Amino acid sequence: MAKKTLINVDYTVDFVADNGALTCGEPGQAIEKKLVGITEEFIQNGDYVVFAIDVHDEGDQFHPETRLYPPHNIRGTKGRDLYGSLDDLYKKHRHLDHVSYLDKTRYSAFAGTDLEIKLRERGITEVHLVGVCTDICVLHTAVDAYNRGFNIVVYEEAVASFNQAGHEWALGHFKSAMGAIVK
Repeated sequence: MAKKTLINVDYTVDFVADNGALTCGEPGQAIEKKLVGITEEFIQNGDYVVFAIDVHDEGDQFHPETRLYPPHNIRGTKGRDLYGSLDDLYKKHRHLDHVSYLDKTRYSAFAGTDLEIKLRERGITEVHLVGVCTDICVLHTAVDAYNRGFNIVVYEEAVASFNQAGHEWALGHFKSAMGAIVK
């Protein structure tokens, strides 16, 4: 049986709440119950769970996203908090060895982080993905996982985007270009 991890991507106030700085709004809010349920299941099973969360520094003129998006997920702000009941779940289990919080500064959870090392140390071969946005950070994390030889599972009812066309395209791309399982 494959050793697996769940990577929970960017499910924060800024990306999901109605007043979030770069929110996908209702589509992101609609997946909360499913996303939290999957996360809780992985935690209870003792599987490695990673909260891969975007972080930016206020006024960083050199970050490429500064030209593309309004300021979001700024270090030390409420916008960076996990959204809704996911925040409570994380706080309840953050002390466990198999629950990890990972700051990421690029779309992919692998870019500029030690995520691959953590997965290899644990013998993980299968990456499961939930979160936002399907066609940006979830997609780039999936591409990097694919390029590193991991098998990929994406939970269709636990990913969302502010771009419905992009969301649908990414779901198809996961299957057709990466051989991912889309549940």
